[in-house]
Amino acid sequence: MTRLLSSLLLLALFVMPCQAQKKHSTTDVHRLSGLYISVDAGLLIPDAKHAQFYDGTPYRANRIDRVLHSELYGHEIWSDLVNSGLISPTAVGSCRELKVDEYASNMYYKLTYQLGVGLRYVYDSQWGWLLRFDYSQLSAAGQFNLSADNGTGLLGHNQYITCDIFGIEKRTLIDFGILKRFPLSQTLDLEVAIGFDLNSTKVQKNGMRINGKTYSILDVWGGNEPTIGMGSYEYINEGRIGYGGFGSLALSYLCNVGSIDLGYTAYYYQTNLHNFTPADANNYAMQHNIFIRFNVNNFKFFD
Repeated sequence: MTRLLSSLLLLALFVMPCQAQKKHSTTDVHRLSGLYISVDAGLLIPDAKHAQFYDGTPYRANRIDRVLHSELYGHEIWSDLVNSGLISPTAVGSCRELKVDEYASNMYYKLTYQLGVGLRYVYDSQWGWLLRFDYSQLSAAGQFNLSADNGTGLLGHNQYITCDIFGIEKRTLIDFGILKRFPLSQTLDLEVAIGFDLNSTKVQKNGMRINGKTYSILDVWGGNEPTIGMGSYEYINEGRIGYGGFGSLALSYLCNVGSIDLGYTAYYYQTNLHNFTPADANNYAMQHNIFIRFNVNNFKFFD
């Protein structure tokens, strides 16, 4: 998906399948006003700050040690490491003697997509307002190091067993703002927009991969270690409602039915995750979106 969006954005820099209006001079250009329906697709570059929610430390809602040392999964993890020749069963007698030597301090979000639809109304003065709904799915990734609690027991020359940890979340954004268009030429406008953002996060997954096997660490056990025969609770979303603001710049190529925009949006908003406070105690972070947007006009209901 991200490769496809990258190709579309690069294509938009060179080819704009849009027949510009040529009836007026540069100083007297008729620009469409009224209601627009817009569709956008972009490359989202998220800030890494909120990815630390998925690092599995003992301070998080979802903890590595809760699963690693559990009756339900711990013995399976320990047996798999023994059978793979990674630990010595005599030196590491059970899963309780495994420990996380270094948690993932390098968590980050992968480059992803952002898709949306919206409404905008542009007046004859080229001022206007916009309402936009965007959706994205983010994948957090990092690594932690597993070792023996007694400092020995790892076979070969290994000091640690490196394991992956990951998270997946869905974000929905609602943006409301004002815009202003500045004519640059007969077929080109510069659009500036600022506004308010409301967002909702849905935590889908939080898991770890140890020796190629995946284990979920989402807390569906009420904060307890899972045991054999223990039932799980209904998962309650660990995401919440957040808010912030945005500002954007876009080049608009004019055509008979609206415009095609190529632009950039900077977001500064709070991503509200359960019991999570970033290291700098500031729950706001920058997010960046490079987008292409198609605007369709000829909806002049308010004229």
